[in-house]
Amino acid sequence: MKKELIEQLFVSFEDIKQEQAGVEYWSARELQGLLGYTKWENFEKAIKRAQGATKNSNYDINDHFLEVRKMVDLGSGSQREVLDYNLTRYACYLIAQNGDSSKSQVAFAQTYFAVQTRKQEIIEQRLLDIERVEAREKLSKTEKKLSGVLYERGVDSQGFAVIRAQGDQALFGGNTTADMKQRLKVPATRPLADFLPTLTIKAKDFATELTRHNVVDKDLKGQQKISGEHIANNKAVRKILGERGVKPELLPPDPDVKKVQRKLASDEKKALKGTKKAQEK
Repeated sequence: MKKELIEQLFVSFEDIKQEQAGVEYWSARELQGLLGYTKWENFEKAIKRAQGATKNSNYDINDHFLEVRKMVDLGSGSQREVLDYNLTRYACYLIAQNGDSSKSQVAFAQTYFAVQTRKQEIIEQRLLDIERVEAREKLSKTEKKLSGVLYERGVDSQGFAVIRAQGDQALFGGNTTADMKQRLKVPATRPLADFLPTLTIKAKDFATELTRHNVVDKDLKGQQKISGEHIANNKAVRKILGERGVKPELLPPDPDVKKVQRKLASDEKKALKGTKKAQEK
């Protein structure tokens, strides 16, 4: 029964949503009835508490609680002007959180918004996971391109591995690839990049892309010259990060990118199954 009431609240809440110039908002007067308040004075107390919470979170109250005036019909057939607020979804959430939880409507609204907030967190994490996986794939492609360019210039796969390791040492402030694997608890047989945070993966990719470009542009040949170029590029990238207060060797590891890929694939399959079932119904 509780689930049904929450679903009913969701439908009702979305039904009273309004939109102007592509911006969604809710009328506080309409939300008042949805949350079980009969008196505006009591509901306005919840609004004021929600505004206080907004201010404490360093958000502009006017961005979420826009004061408006509207005319309402009286029983005598006349009208009078009353105060209303155009509320953002965030404002509605805060009002529910600061409302009278003894009212079943408010209690259900708090549960509903908690679920919606959790959904948003899951979506945001998924986007971060996708970004990291794509960054790792991009680094692999860039390294493959560089390897091909170096092979044409007299550097074999073993020489490329040495150059790449020297680049790591420059990027990580003297720490070797082995040092970083030990620091981040990366299995010896796995690539370090599979456990690096997105920022570091992108830093490695940028330095590698610079090396590939300059090897061709400067027509560099031989392992020694190319290695010097790669070291210089990684030091340059490290300097940029350092100027922004980031030391790559001190950043914590992220979960194994292979596990993240499997989770994304699994979630996608579940979503497709869910869509298929919904269509069959």
